[in-house]
Amino acid sequence: MNLSETLQLTIDLVFGFIGLFIVMKIIRRTQINAITPFDFISAIVLGELLGNAVYDSEVKIWSILYSLALWTALMAIVEKITTKFKGSRKLLEGDPAILVRDGEIDYNALKKEKLDINELLSLLRQKDLFSIREIEYALLEQSGNISVLKKPKYDTPTQGDLDISPKKAYLSVTLILDGEVVEENLEAIGFNKGWLLSQINSFDIQKIEDVFYADWKEDEGIHVMPRK
Repeated sequence: MNLSETLQLTIDLVFGFIGLFIVMKIIRRTQINAITPFDFISAIVLGELLGNAVYDSEVKIWSILYSLALWTALMAIVEKITTKFKGSRKLLEGDPAILVRDGEIDYNALKKEKLDINELLSLLRQKDLFSIREIEYALLEQSGNISVLKKPKYDTPTQGDLDISPKKAYLSVTLILDGEVVEENLEAIGFNKGWLLSQINSFDIQKIEDVFYADWKEDEGIHVMPRK
């Protein structure tokens, strides 16, 4: 590969990277395992468009950027349609399928979703469920994940069930990462480096650099992990 080819490849990759970054910002998913089959196919097409720019010298980057822009616009339109018109969601995204109803397997639903009993049991084991007898309802979501409602006698009791007064939950705040203080987090909880150093000294650690990780919770105080 000569210098001009290397330069062209670099330009294609940089522009392609920027293009894909913009696409992902416009068409954003809350979590990757929540994507529908349509989203998954769209992602493959986007990757193929960029791959053409990298491996096919006859395909110009401007053509790829136009294709990316057009595909993004189409995806955005579909997103708008499914948001505004509820009836379109079933066509474009599908509906959850009830695989277990009232504790009984719906074999017709399994057949429709092209699943067999072994695949169903495998999905349930991923939810830490090892017997159908524990399940009241099981739904196959559009993303391919399974949602389960346990029978009451197998469900984990809540604090309300045990008549225990609930405690307020607090988020942990990271203060030290790999020997470096996370300044903004320390300021957010109203402390300074002097306080932080005194806290780690109580763990027989003399320097912040000797701390691998430390966090703080309002109800539990500081937790420190020294370097090894």
